[in-house]
Amino acid sequence: MKIVLFEPQIPQNTGNILRTCSVTGFELVLIRPLGFSFSDRYLKRAGLDYIDEVNVSFFDDLSSYLNQEQSPFYFFSSHGKKLYTEPNYTENCALIFGAETHGLPSFVVEKHPEKIVTIPMRTGVRCLNLSNTVAIASYEALRQQHFCFHAQK
Repeated sequence: MKIVLFEPQIPQNTGNILRTCSVTGFELVLIRPLGFSFSDRYLKRAGLDYIDEVNVSFFDDLSSYLNQEQSPFYFFSSHGKKLYTEPNYTENCALIFGAETHGLPSFVVEKHPEKIVTIPMRTGVRCLNLSNTVAIASYEALRQQHFCFHAQK
């Protein structure tokens, strides 16, 4: 499985997500531009020694990534109508998350409305922290796979 971060802005979030990917065996895909340098000390501090255990790849834009992606994919957004527990996640799916400051690009809603899911929250609040959202989504996907962890490549 893959975690895809669209234009992540906060190095500590990406570092925490690296840790989640390490313990789950998920790959991490980062869509540029990043709001930090990948050598950022905050990223390294949050990712600790897990950073070398994760298969990390980079793409210049989300459209290019989606055009080449053969696996099923799902977008996570606070604006989604379908619950994150509804899709049947497969062992090769990609879970895609928007930037902390501006979410997902508008073309996602236009081209893939059936693939947008949400984690329920109280009305009137903005959204969950990105790294918390990734953890919740990752473990739901793993739960559906009976917690079958896959080794990193």
